[in-house]
Amino acid sequence: MIRIFTILLLAGCGAVVLAAHTTAGMPTLQSRIATAAPGDTVHVGPGRYAGPIVIDKPLILIADGPGVIIEGTGDGDVVKILAAGTTLRGFVIRRTGINLDQENAGIVLAAAGAVIEDNLVEDALFGITLRNASDAVIRHNEVAGKLDLAIARRGDGIKLWNSDRAVIERNHVRDCRDLVMWYSKDLVVRRNKVERCRYGIHFMYAGQATVEANDLRDNSVGIFLMYGQGLKLNRNVVAHNRGPSGFGLGLKDVDGVEVHDNVFADNRVALHVDNSPSRDDLTHTYRRNVFAYNDVALGLMPSVRNNRFVENSFFDNVEQVAVFGGGNLRGNAFTVEGVGNYWSDYRGYDANGDGVGDVTHKSQSLFENLMDREPRLRLFLFSPAQQAVELASRAFPVVKPQVRAIDTAPLMRPVHAQATALMAAPSGWSAGGLCAALGLLAAGACVVSLAQRELR
Repeated sequence: MIRIFTILLLAGCGAVVLAAHTTAGMPTLQSRIATAAPGDTVHVGPGRYAGPIVIDKPLILIADGPGVIIEGTGDGDVVKILAAGTTLRGFVIRRTGINLDQENAGIVLAAAGAVIEDNLVEDALFGITLRNASDAVIRHNEVAGKLDLAIARRGDGIKLWNSDRAVIERNHVRDCRDLVMWYSKDLVVRRNKVERCRYGIHFMYAGQATVEANDLRDNSVGIFLMYGQGLKLNRNVVAHNRGPSGFGLGLKDVDGVEVHDNVFADNRVALHVDNSPSRDDLTHTYRRNVFAYNDVALGLMPSVRNNRFVENSFFDNVEQVAVFGGGNLRGNAFTVEGVGNYWSDYRGYDANGDGVGDVTHKSQSLFENLMDREPRLRLFLFSPAQQAVELASRAFPVVKPQVRAIDTAPLMRPVHAQATALMAAPSGWSAGGLCAALGLLAAGACVVSLAQRELR
């Protein structure tokens, strides 16, 4: 087989433009990598190049224009990076193997300080996998899974394993399994879009991370945090996550969490909390979040303690607060230093016009109590059966329902979250429709307030 190599050294910039061709089949990049010196910038022209390739020295590989494709054989990984400080930019990388036990991936990063940006990874079991790869930047990539496999059979779109101080930003992950962080800390996960996956963002034994301004929709679960600590979730949009569990945000045995300025819309359960915080000396605060049009806004296990909810807005959720398994929520606060939350089903009034309701808001419904213990009763929501149960609970004190949550200072007007895409619409809604719906609710609250002033 005859190969023709053309090497052009660009004066003054140290860049190398390389072209290699074979007389039969697709050209290869591996020989170019072998020829380049450590630290070189290698520009690759448009065309299809045969994978797999291994980058075993620090290089900057840049695709010159669109349509620079590295195609695997359908067996194993496509690109493997073993050298610290490598940059891979602008390529289309596709056609991995399908072995889950080997975690066949489009890009495998096993070195520190790498930058992977502006790539399209498609037809990949795992998209981008980091293994012991600290200080990496994974930016502005698009990752698409293997659509012919069931979602549980697919690999993760982006996976971190023992890779501290990574920055995962502005990526679009779709039709994969998870975007998951294992045993990694000091992470930044921001401005990513994850859709049609199993878990949008999944933390396992990982912590000291900031998760902000992400758009997570049409997944089975939006965000799930397990066995971690020191996590901040701010300005995310979590919408239309309706899989078998259907959590917008789930917490299991997590300590040191702040959840501020997020939008949770049209999820089966917007927020699910199980044994979080697990330490008695810690308190979790949920502030200025919008919970709108979910089946259940807050779904907490009965043993959960030390959570504070303040300045959140609860819009027209089928069930505002649920205690899974029954009971109340002793040890959790819905009023903090005289400030509560906005509830669209609040039946009180504001006589002095200070913006705080003069009547305590109680989340109290016998039918909802029954649903907490037997979820299959949801079949009868909005039916005459539900109305009969609620009528009985009001008429006969012996069947008076348990109070699940008490807000002694309910807000008369909603507090809007500062999410990057506050009015982003879940599937089935237009952006204008959701915006209009939220606007009507806010306008309704203002009308009620003005009517009360006139009555005074």
